[in-house]
Amino acid sequence: MTHAAADLIRQPARVLAAAICEGEVSSVEVTKAHLARIAEVDGQVHAFLQVTAEAALETAHLVDEKRGSGRKLGVLAGVPIAVKDVLTMRGVPTTCGSRILEGWRPPYDSTVVARLRAADMVILGKTNMDEFAMGSSTEHSAYGPTHNPWDLDRIPGGSGGGSAAALAAFEAPLAIGTDTGGSIRQPAAVTGTVGVKPTYGGVSRYGLVALASSLDQAGPCARSVMDAALLHSVIAGYDPRDSTSIDAPVPDVVAAATRADVRGLRIGLVKELSGEGYQPGVLQRFTEAVEILQGLGAEVVEVSCPNFDYALGAYYLILPSEASSNLARFDGMRYGLRVGDDGSNSVEQVMSLSREAGFGAEVKRRIMLGTYALSSGYYDAYYGQAQKVRTLITRDFNAAFAKADVLISPTTPTTAFKIGEKVDDPLAMYLNDIATIPVNLAGNCAMSLPVGLSPADHLPVGLQIMAPPMADDRLYLVGSALESALTDSWGHLLIEEVPNL
Repeated sequence: MTHAAADLIRQPARVLAAAICEGEVSSVEVTKAHLARIAEVDGQVHAFLQVTAEAALETAHLVDEKRGSGRKLGVLAGVPIAVKDVLTMRGVPTTCGSRILEGWRPPYDSTVVARLRAADMVILGKTNMDEFAMGSSTEHSAYGPTHNPWDLDRIPGGSGGGSAAALAAFEAPLAIGTDTGGSIRQPAAVTGTVGVKPTYGGVSRYGLVALASSLDQAGPCARSVMDAALLHSVIAGYDPRDSTSIDAPVPDVVAAATRADVRGLRIGLVKELSGEGYQPGVLQRFTEAVEILQGLGAEVVEVSCPNFDYALGAYYLILPSEASSNLARFDGMRYGLRVGDDGSNSVEQVMSLSREAGFGAEVKRRIMLGTYALSSGYYDAYYGQAQKVRTLITRDFNAAFAKADVLISPTTPTTAFKIGEKVDDPLAMYLNDIATIPVNLAGNCAMSLPVGLSPADHLPVGLQIMAPPMADDRLYLVGSALESALTDSWGHLLIEEVPNL
């Protein structure tokens, strides 16, 4: 392989890993190429909040020394990666896209970051996100919006738009995101990348700053299904420090991605997730992908999940309720921003002033919703009822999986919309996650992968694959098969299609 920086940044992570392992290129060269790309384009994209260039090059040097001495390397050793700024990283500012954590440098690594380090991966820095992962566009970051590399006037999805945009702009070959209601999959769909929400409990949440503890899940972001599978294999697995972690073998996602054979597989088309409200261009590419799967030998059947219609309402009671509880710790007393501490204000006033200055409008909105839903006299009517709906949604999934091995739908109803278009209309913003939310409520796993460009606006369209808990390998089996078939017709995404980059 050539060593030109322009070539290195466009190579799949698996190719880079193999080349580093064989000594065809050094990790330092690969890292420098990506740091140069960040310096070149991130002023326009704003995918990163922190770039840890010095530490990244130090890690790359150590990987090269390790390879030179003949020691065994991890499967993605020497490959650069970006990490969503909701995961703690020792000594590096972790803001969660919020002013309330300004200046906080965690004294410990999250388990995901620790596993990246143990696998000899090179962490480039921390990516932008909607504040405390509350949003679908990365416009709610206190540090400014991230821009979609396909069209810099459009959103990159959210809340993990920074991670997805870094991939689409070739600033990083891999990234880590988190998914509470679609925050990995929705950005993947609108940036033409691959994003996976693993089974709840399949990847440790230790060191993941909590939004909604029963919904949050970290997962891999990549530009190909195989790259996502390799990263999934690195970060997944039991962690005794996370009480929700599943103590069971990790499904062999890499073998599944390698196999890529859907003959005889039953694929369920979810009736409730592909109708009114979906753009014609999104439905066209989705329908074409379904036909491809049939052509590959899969059996496609329609399934109905009627309680999915109530998922959005239930989610926006459960999430704010859990957020109200989790975010109570950010009070200006122990770490982060402190306002009004001049001796003239009481502790309660300092807390109030710090929260007023530190939290953004969307975070305040959801905290108030959640506090109200949990309040005396309203708990059973709101939060309690939402949990009952959650049970019904899980039952719908179980019934559907009795008829099909995986379920599919469009990932998002639309392609990327313009920055500012929906920021003042919370309900319109929330509807972007209508197809992704049910998976989080049930704890299942799901993937979004690109299935081409909408003919209307020449922007990426994503297809969502859903599987039962701990059947993550099925996502990679179907995703890899579909990706291979599609690559023959439209190839890999090229950043040259974006004139501003």
